[in-house]
Amino acid sequence: MSENEIRNYLIGKEAYHHTEFIILENSGSCVIAMINRLDGDSLFSPIKDLVLVAHSGTCVLVEDRTVDTANNTALARKAEELGLSKQTTLIVRGLDDHVNFINHPDPILIQVLEVIPPEPPKLLRMVQHVLTYADLPAIKLEVQEIDIRDLADNAQNTEALLVPCRSSGLDFIVPTYFLDEHPIRHNWLLLGCERSLQIHEHFYGDRPLCVDICPRNFTHDNGVLQLIKCCLLEKDIEMDGHRVVVPWGSTLRQVEHALETLIGFHKS
Repeated sequence: MSENEIRNYLIGKEAYHHTEFIILENSGSCVIAMINRLDGDSLFSPIKDLVLVAHSGTCVLVEDRTVDTANNTALARKAEELGLSKQTTLIVRGLDDHVNFINHPDPILIQVLEVIPPEPPKLLRMVQHVLTYADLPAIKLEVQEIDIRDLADNAQNTEALLVPCRSSGLDFIVPTYFLDEHPIRHNWLLLGCERSLQIHEHFYGDRPLCVDICPRNFTHDNGVLQLIKCCLLEKDIEMDGHRVVVPWGSTLRQVEHALETLIGFHKS
């Protein structure tokens, strides 16, 4: 399909007033045209001009009924799965037979730093859930995990361990206690953070030896967008260079706001 053939075919035809793009497909070859309609308040109006935004040589059309085509991140993930370059345009016939495209897929990289267990980490699950419904640009997640079990293994001559709360996957050789259960004082090593130390001091009147597990202290501003949790935040998110820090007990709305903040910073 040449541009002249496409123009001759489309110009003068009526288009719905919300229509911005038209995908044309013929025997596996496809192009995408951005249209310009005649001004007016009519539900339909004639196409007066168009611009080709994707040509057949760079357009790929696939069917995958598992892809939510209204989700930019899902489209970018499919493009990566197919090994497509940033110069490609991917058209997907996906969930509910809906069709959409992503032009030059180049998702924004965001690192999620979180303590494990649980696995997968809770903050990652929350981000993934937000990306299923939030109106956001395409995002690629990179996970950096801080494994409490590795930190415990590096602690020498430890009689007992104290962790902030119960979590599946914590199976240590030495006796393990949970700070939120206010156990009887033992000669333990705390795997915790500043907030854990504050709680311990309130319960027992002292601060024990501690291995810091706060994600905020495990990283620095390396120029990559990062999403981190911190117990010292309780209500609001905080921008810290390329990092956004959210409360440990974040809501989905706070996580969404954090992603919006990172994207806004990226575009500024």
